[in-house]
Amino acid sequence: MIIAVIILLAYLLGSIPSGLIVGKCFFGIDIREHGSGNLGATNSFRTLGVKAGIVVTLADILKGTAATLLPLWLSPDLDPLIAGVAAVIGHMFPVFAGFKGGKAVATSGGVLLGVQPVMFLVILLSFFISLYLTKYVSLSSMIVAVVAVTYAIILGSLPLIIVVGILAFFVIYRHRSNISRIKNKTEPKITWM
Repeated sequence: MIIAVIILLAYLLGSIPSGLIVGKCFFGIDIREHGSGNLGATNSFRTLGVKAGIVVTLADILKGTAATLLPLWLSPDLDPLIAGVAAVIGHMFPVFAGFKGGKAVATSGGVLLGVQPVMFLVILLSFFISLYLTKYVSLSSMIVAVVAVTYAIILGSLPLIIVVGILAFFVIYRHRSNISRIKNKTEPKITWM
């Protein structure tokens, strides 16, 4: 019973729509009606500005990290990675925002921060290197997903490999439209780096 409660709590944590809350409370804007229409950090940067984008990114990361800590507090019988996956599903399909959420990048990163902090630092560095070279947030997010899987394979932990593989699949699958725009050269590039 307690395991089901933890998974539900993790899902609800992930469902907190940071971008929607920040946009509505501080800007009077529903970011789903602007930019890409996505609730994630990238659209928050584009629609609300850098400061708000940073707040949304940090909040989305911390949702994933907090979810991985729930088993430590409530039931050591549950692998923190499972709670983390529940939070990422909540982020993608948030009950508090009509089940239309973000693309799983920041919250997945937060899960890794909670269970493998060094891995999180490696993928964060990889993200910024890729972003500097390509200027595409979406492509950098997908590259980081591949880096994370590679890192998990090197570590050799089967549960970590499986969960990181699932998270990487989520990230890449949620970026299908971005892949098409990259191919068509219509995907927006950043200009600040």
